[in-house]
Amino acid sequence: MKKFLIIMIMLCLTLSSLVLSPISAFAESGNEVDLTCKSACLVDYASGNMLYSHNPKEHLPIASMVKMMTILLTLEQFDNGSINEDTLITTTENASSMGGSQVFIDPYVDYSAGDLLKSVVMASANDASVALAEYISGSEKAFVVKMNDKAKELGMLDTNYVNCTGLPAPEQYSCAQDCAIVLKEVAEHELYHKYSTIWMDELVHPSGRKTELVNTNRLIRYYEGCDGGKTGSTNEAGCCLSASAKRNNMRLISVIIGAQNSQTRFNECTKLFNYGFANYESRNIVDASKPVMNLKVSKGQQDNVDIYAKENYAVVVKKGDKTTYDVTFENPVAIKAPTKQDDVIGKVIVSNSGNVLKEIDLVVKSNIDALSLKDCFDKVVETW
Repeated sequence: MKKFLIIMIMLCLTLSSLVLSPISAFAESGNEVDLTCKSACLVDYASGNMLYSHNPKEHLPIASMVKMMTILLTLEQFDNGSINEDTLITTTENASSMGGSQVFIDPYVDYSAGDLLKSVVMASANDASVALAEYISGSEKAFVVKMNDKAKELGMLDTNYVNCTGLPAPEQYSCAQDCAIVLKEVAEHELYHKYSTIWMDELVHPSGRKTELVNTNRLIRYYEGCDGGKTGSTNEAGCCLSASAKRNNMRLISVIIGAQNSQTRFNECTKLFNYGFANYESRNIVDASKPVMNLKVSKGQQDNVDIYAKENYAVVVKKGDKTTYDVTFENPVAIKAPTKQDDVIGKVIVSNSGNVLKEIDLVVKSNIDALSLKDCFDKVVETW
């Protein structure tokens, strides 16, 4: 009886781990890549599929990788028009007093939002991070509330922010999987890449004083295709790195947490990228740049119109994989005018073995005006 109970308990634990595991079916682990860090993952940017994992949900301090969320919330302010690169931000004594990585901003003077963001992205500046947080939310504490709200919105269930810099705090933690999620969001912004790809620059202070900026992510110079990422390093967190690289239309995100030293984090991030690019490839399933069909137009000033998928869809598969994907359409036989650019007229459905993987809107890319009474009369005359 005792043996039976032990067996049943072990079986239940095994089943629960299978149900709760967030790792996709194609995630690899074990000895595929030789890593020494505490936690790591490799994620396909387009699909979010995890291609490799090592303790991806373990709660750990991540040092300055916290700033990826600070950067994301700042970029969203640019997106909604609240600020632009020339917006002047008056710094505070609190912001200028931050220790650790900094660009030595002066208190009570005006810096441009672009220069402060560049200082965070390139140089991981704590003082610039707090200056942005205070401007956006009024205080760093209020900004941190937004950080945690955004984390929940993105499904980052294993993250808790306490500050906007990553300076040591007992209750602050994240995990490799969540770091990949926030970098994926950041990498969608062109403005981010404007700064993340700069190797060396300088910050010119209002007084004329200059601070040299060197990108802390050396992979943007030494690894082909790397165009962004964020480093982090404290005694508590060890050396950390999240980075993004693109080759042959496939973008990968690599995260390393708790490496023994700075060089090791770059080496192990490189190993993950090499593994991903060597073993996986992107297969384009839906191409938004090409029409998927041509439909008749009813009562319009043109007889036919090309229909497009609203967005691309690609899957990452192991090289040599023979999996096939079914693409079907839900759409009307004809379109009734008038219609406007980007009007949704149906759906593209991508499936595999009966399982729906993606639904994408079908849209028209131009306005189609309805026939006027005069147009109708002229058509009748033409066909008389």
